[in-house]
Amino acid sequence: MKTKKYVEELNGKTSAELNQELVAAKKELFNLRFQNATNQLDNTSRIKEVRKNIARIQTVMAMKAAE
Repeated sequence: MKTKKYVEELNGKTSAELNQELVAAKKELFNLRFQNATNQLDNTSRIKEVRKNIARIQTVMAMKAAE
């Protein structure tokens, strides 16, 4: 249920907003990977969640570009 709401939220954004969201998600993924490498990360499942969110953002961007 949570992912459907997130995707609907992404569909309502402009391509510039999606691009900003993508950059922020990639920065977060970098930071999570860095924390994981230095054994400071408690919730390792967050990496998987952020990766999927990046894929969702890219999918919505591709759909908007195809229109």
